[in-house]
Amino acid sequence: MDVSDAAGQKGAARRARLRQYQEQLLERMQAARTSCGARAHQLGVEIGGVRYLLDLVEAGEIVPLPPLAAVPLTQPWYLGLANVRGNLLGVVDLARYLDAEAAPTPGTRLVTFGPALGFPCALLVAKVVGLRHAADMQPADGRLRDADGQEWTPLSLAALARADRFLQVAR
Repeated sequence: MDVSDAAGQKGAARRARLRQYQEQLLERMQAARTSCGARAHQLGVEIGGVRYLLDLVEAGEIVPLPPLAAVPLTQPWYLGLANVRGNLLGVVDLARYLDAEAAPTPGTRLVTFGPALGFPCALLVAKVVGLRHAADMQPADGRLRDADGQEWTPLSLAALARADRFLQVAR
């Protein structure tokens, strides 16, 4: 077997693995979207003392807060750039963006925007609460109330990524 045949076989194997990965990812995304016609679970996070529900299809990774590189002449809520697994992401303090005050705590994490959104950004969250099932919650004035009486605000990362103010990080 010559070198070009070996390289061709490696490339074909890589393409087959990539295709298999894409199929598995598509299955997981479809499973997350469908649960009797409703989205099965959301990620519960706390930002600025408010509990939010993020759609699992829109949310990416949850990572510890890495060192941030400041970007001059940006809005106070734009904290800078973070290197997450070799990808540069803009980091936004949503509490400041929404005019609430919150200082980073030991449990502070970043929740990245999902790859499907194609938006290299992450939100600073004070606390990741875990998975929540919104279908089991009751509507309450634009929010949802769980069985324990806690209120949750649905937050669409896709809508946030399209908001003009969110996109204007420069001062």
